[in-house]
Formats: sequence, structure tokens, C-alpha cells
Amino acid sequence: MTISRVHVTLLNIMDTQQIQSNQPNYPLLPVLDTVVLPSCESVLIVGRPKSLSALQQALQKDNKIVIATQKNTKDLPELSDLYSTGVLASIERVNPGERGETQILVKGIEKVHILNIVRSEPYLEVGIQKIDDIVYDDPITQALVHHIAGELKKAINMGKTLDLNFMINVLYINNANTFSYQVLSVLDLKISDRYIIFDENDLKKRLSAISQRLADELNILAIEQNISKKTSEKIDESMRENILREKMRTIEQELGGTKIPTDKGSKDLREKMKSVKMPKEIEEKVEKEIKRLDQMSQFNPESSSLRSYIETVLELPWNIRAPQTIDILQSRTILDEDHYGLKKVKERIVEYLAVLKLHAQQADKPNQEVTDQQEKVKKKKATPITQDVIVTKERQPNILCFVGPPGVGKTSIGKSIAKALNTKFVKVSLGGIRDEAEIRGHRRTYVGSMPGRFIKAIKQVKIKNPVFMLDEIDKIGNDYRGDPASALLELLDPEQNGTFEDHYLELPFDMSEVFFITTANQLDTIPPALLDRLEIIHFAGYTEDEKYNIAKKYIISKQLKAHALKDNMLSIPEDTIRQIIRKYTREAGVRNLEREIANVLRKIATKVVERLPYTQVVTPNELSKYLGVPKYMNQMVEDSDYIGISTGLAWTQSGGDILFIEVTTMPGKGVLTLTGNLGDVMKESCQAALSYIRSHYEYFGLAKDLFSKIDIHVHVPEGATPKDGPSAGGAITTAMVSALTHTPVDKYLAMTGEITLRGRITEIGGVKEKVLAAHRAGVKKVILPAENKKDFEEDVPENIKHDMQFVFVSRIEEVLKEALIPKSSVEKKISPKK
Repeated sequence: MTISRVHVTLLNIMDTQQIQSNQPNYPLLPVLDTVVLPSCESVLIVGRPKSLSALQQALQKDNKIVIATQKNTKDLPELSDLYSTGVLASIERVNPGERGETQILVKGIEKVHILNIVRSEPYLEVGIQKIDDIVYDDPITQALVHHIAGELKKAINMGKTLDLNFMINVLYINNANTFSYQVLSVLDLKISDRYIIFDENDLKKRLSAISQRLADELNILAIEQNISKKTSEKIDESMRENILREKMRTIEQELGGTKIPTDKGSKDLREKMKSVKMPKEIEEKVEKEIKRLDQMSQFNPESSSLRSYIETVLELPWNIRAPQTIDILQSRTILDEDHYGLKKVKERIVEYLAVLKLHAQQADKPNQEVTDQQEKVKKKKATPITQDVIVTKERQPNILCFVGPPGVGKTSIGKSIAKALNTKFVKVSLGGIRDEAEIRGHRRTYVGSMPGRFIKAIKQVKIKNPVFMLDEIDKIGNDYRGDPASALLELLDPEQNGTFEDHYLELPFDMSEVFFITTANQLDTIPPALLDRLEIIHFAGYTEDEKYNIAKKYIISKQLKAHALKDNMLSIPEDTIRQIIRKYTREAGVRNLEREIANVLRKIATKVVERLPYTQVVTPNELSKYLGVPKYMNQMVEDSDYIGISTGLAWTQSGGDILFIEVTTMPGKGVLTLTGNLGDVMKESCQAALSYIRSHYEYFGLAKDLFSKIDIHVHVPEGATPKDGPSAGGAITTAMVSALTHTPVDKYLAMTGEITLRGRITEIGGVKEKVLAAHRAGVKKVILPAENKKDFEEDVPENIKHDMQFVFVSRIEEVLKEALIPKSSVEKKISPKK
């Protein structure tokens, strides 16, 4: 009943002079999920503080309390949260509960209209007006009562559960109005539907509504009876089949084990096989297995595994493809919409898609050579040459491998490719796999055998040309259970995967139409044979500007939606985003950046829920309130030019980083000490640097016997972090020369490059990542090997080129000339920083 209908009803009652006025105020007990009715007893659980106070007041006064049903679950309801019609009830019994609540038995006295709330503390007290129902004592009312009583008896016979004493009391009630409320209390109704009938003041209308609802219940009971009957019949039929099958088994044994042929168990498999378009040799194999199943007793343990095998084969998409439409312009648009930057990567993917489109177009057009040969055949009336003889199916030319640090968008690029191709995307994580059976499946002879991950994934997507991403291919392990990387050789070879054979299927499945993409953080751990089958696409780390644009265009809107916040509720300006990038993250990708932005939004969402004030514009000064103290400083370079300390550049799986090379000398016997968790290659670089300096002692103005009188200690800080690689050779040599000649090193200069015994600076890898790390750390000048100039020109962003000075060198003398500060400009010797 809507509020307007309630008001109309009340006006009608007032017109008939049936509303009693001048009623005293009573404590109010709001209840959930129930409607207390006049003349009916109800058991209620009271636990809310105000409700307990109202109950205590009623017990102290006259044991009477007004009970009204709430429209919602609000803990402190207002008048608008209550249904306007309630009941004045008497408290019959009070029992303490086990968890601090109180259990009460109440009995409805009369229906009342709640006028207003006259008290809110410490309990709710309301003003009421009594409502008298419009009752009748005519044949129509009596007929309705008799009809409802008969329907109630019928419902009990059909399974409706009712208390026997209740039925006896109801059937012997002489008052039709009381009868209506008693029957209403046992109907299975929603709270809103029960209240509508309760709120009806006209007895005839109330009885009619009850009759209709009771008829609905009878229909539901009839349906339930029918379902139970059918279920029982099925169970009986199943028992009958089991008995007959047991008799057949006995007959087979009497006949000497001869199987009585039947196609009952394989009929559905044969029907499904007809609907699946599979190669002829596969169909013959499946038919053979179905015949085996026919000849096998259902009590044979192998029958269930054989049936499971046949169903797996039939569920594979042998000839089902997604209709791929390659639109280069649309592909560019999708890649640009989903990812910022990565220009080189996007261009390579577009080129790849363009080649696939050309192959598809050529496959659709008739081959001119075939046409010419067919014309010649017609003239000679010879056997025709079909187009299938000459036109061969083009396969995926190469398998792409996305290599880069975490969080730079390798997986999301794969999803965008699937979106551009209008096909499904499948991702299989290979990290930590050590069992070859994960790739090629288990032999059917093993208990619990199943297909490999790739066949299972193809079965799940139900098409044979999805985009298939093999994630973390560089983290595959191997042990006594086989080498999973070797098992991938066939799958990822475009010349072989057209007949990929899973151990479980023991059938060739064409995987050549799958668009394979692999991802890795590094190439060193990928076996050479597998790496040879992959086309490498490098993903470099992001610059600060790229991170800012990614956060502005993608991350903030994504996180606002994830935290149920609207765009107009807050904004994060540019200077705040850049502050987060500089002081709270230091990574090649954007995962930590997204995590920190989520931390800010999560705290704001908490304030919104708690209705606490917050600033809609998150300024840089407020970041410490949301994210705590800054984790990183703006600059990581030293605060002064020190002797024996140089700045090197390193590449890690998480992107580029800078490292300090510290060298000190002390009286000794020529011992070289290396600390800082250095790898073998880096230790060899230290030995090579020292050998070069000793062989050129005259050039550096050193005494010939100096190295037999001193010990040299090389240390790289952050000793808990393993460090290896040859690219720090130039930085190590510079720090050694600085310590031996007591010449400071420029604090704003960083360098990378491998050194040889002849003093040459040779090519290194990871130029972009190292340059970005130097830029983040506040370095102003970078020394790079001359052989890496080609990588610098192609990979390093233009804004970085303008912000920093770059020097390309081919010998260590050029490095020392740029890195060491001339003694004439130094007033006194500077000791290494402690």
C-alpha cells in the first residue's frame, strides 16, 4: 500500500467516525521482517538500545507498547522509515537472551495509526489514534470465512506445516475479524504484502485478499507435489535399470563373458559427434573409442575414464573459429586508447597485423597460376588441377615475445591485440611450472590423467584462433618430472604446431591458427632453443612524463570507479601526481604508482562514508596525510664531490637503477678486497680495472712500487642486493683512479660501459632504462659507450635528451677527463664520505 492510499483510507475512516482520539502516548518498538497483528501472539527479539529502553518503560507503566514495522534496516528509524499503521500490543512474557538481547512474547490488542514521534531519547514514544475495522455479519462474510477454512484444511493435506492447536483454535473462532488476522499470520508472504492486507480496514476486502493469497499457496504446493512425484518415479526407474543391468551382467557371465551389445550409453556421444565437424581421421578414432565403450561393462573402472576422454575430444573446437577482421586503422586506435607511449612497440604490432591481413587477403583470392593451369587443362581435357594443390595455408610467421620490467603493460597489450582482432584472449601463467605434463598433458594410462594447460584452455574458449598469452616464460623450472621449456618447442614453432599432439589426446590438434604471445622480464633464463623461436619486442621503462599521462588518462579514472567515487567528488592535479611519482615510487612501470593513487582514494572514500570533511583537490602538501612520509628523495646523487666515489648505472628486472662505487686505500701489501654482494662478472671487472691502472701507472703519476705498499677496498652499497654484470667497469676504474690520485669525481655525473685491459669502453645493454634511472636521480651528465649511440638516438625520449648532457666515449681516458675534477679547482683534499 502506498502512502497516498494510506491517507485516503484514514480519511474514509475519519468520515465514518471510527477513529478514536485522545489516546495516550506509548513507547514504540520498531521491528524488522515481521508484522505484528491484532489478536495474534508473536515472539520478538529485542536488542537495540532504544528498543530495550522502550520495553523497560512499557513494563514499568502498563505492559503496553506500540509495535510498527520498519520499511528499511535503519538502526535509528524516523517516522518516514516506519509503516504508518501499527498495533498496540500487551507484553505477555519476558525472557533474557543468551547474548544480551531480550526475548518477549506480545499479543496484539488493536490496530492504531501512528501520528508522530513525541520523544526520541532515551527511547521512541509516539502519539497514536485507534483504528476500528469495518466489520460485517452477513452471508457473504460467512461464506468467505468457510471457504478460507476449507482451503486451509486442503493446504495442510498437501503438506503445509501448521501447529495442530493453532488449527483447532482458528477453526473454532466465531469472530470473522479475528479469524482473518489469525489466518494472515500463517500465510507465506513478503513483509510488504502482509502489511497491505493488514492495513486493509474493510473486513470483506481483507478476507478476499487472504483467499487469493491462499489460492496461490495451494498452486505452489501442487507444483511441489508434482515435482516430488516425478523425482520419485525417476528414482524408481533408475533402480529398475540397475536391477536389469545386474541381470544382464549375470547373463554375460553365464555366456562366458560375451558382451550383449547395446548403444544406450553411446547414443548421445554419436549424436554429438555428428554435430562436431572434425577431420576424418579424428572421427574414425573417436568412433573406434565409442565402440570400445559399447563393448565395455559399465562396472568396468575404465569405462568412466574412457567416456570422459571421448567427451573431451568432442568438446574441442576442431573447426570453430572466431571471425577475425583485421582493420589496421581500428587497431591503431585501440592500441592508442588502451596504452600511452610505447610507440615502437605499437608500430611493431601494427606491422605484424598488417602482414597477417595480407596473408588473409591472398588466401581469399584465387591464385592466378592455378587459374592459368586450369585453363590449359580444360583445353587438353586432362585431369583438372585443383586450387588446394598449390595454395597452401599461411601460418603465424613468428611468435612474439614481450620483454621488459614489471608493470609496463605487456599483458594489457596482449588484451588489446585480442580486442583489435575481435577474438578471445587466453592467459596461461608459466611461472614456477616444473612438470612437463602441465604442457603436454598426462598419458591416459595414469589415474586422474587430464590434458595439458593449452588443450584445456582451447576447450574453454571454444575457438581455435584465440590470442594466447604465455606469461612469465622466463621463470619456467625443470626437475625430475621433465623440462617444460623443451615441451614448448613444438608448440611455439610455426612449422610444427599445426600437428601439436597432447599426451592425453594422442591426436594431432592444429594450433597454428592460435596467435601466440609470450612475456618475460629477462632473456637470460630462456633456453636458447626456445629463444630462437621467438621474436623479441623490448618494453622499456616509462619516463616521468609518460607516467604522469598514464596516471591522468587511465589510472585515476580506473581507480575512481574501483573505489565507487565520482569524477566531481575530487581531483588530483598535475603537481600532486608528479610528487607521487618522484617521492613515493621508483620503478620502471606504473604498478606502484597505481597502488599509491589507490591508497589516496581509499582514505578519501573512508571519509566520504564517515561523512567527514575532506578537500576535493588533493594538493602536494596533503600527500603526507594520505601516504605518510616520502619514501624517496628528489635527488639521489651525492651532496658533494668526493674522492673515491663514482656513480654507475645498472639494469635490473625492475628497470634501471644507479649504484655508487666506493674505493678506499690503506697501507698494506697489495690486496684487493671486494664487498657488496658482487657477482663473478663484476669481480672480474674490478680485477680488469686494477690491472689497467697498474699497467699505466706512469700515465696516472703513480709510484711504481705503490701497489705493493697499499691495499685497495672496493665496495658497492646496499650489500643485501646481488649485483653483477660488466657494465660498471668504467665506473670502477674511475673510482679507483680517484682514490689513488686523490682527485674528486663530479657528483652530477654517471657512467656505464665495460672496460677492457687495453682501456677500451665497449657496448652495453639497457641504454634507455639506465638513462631514465640517471634522470630520476638528478644526474646532469651521462657517459655512454660510443657504440651505444645508435641505441641512444632511437630509444631515449627527446625531453630526456634536452634535460641532460650526454658524452660518448670509446676509451677510459675520455671517461676520466670528463669525470675527474682537476686538482687546481680543489682547494683541499676531500676524504670519502663516511
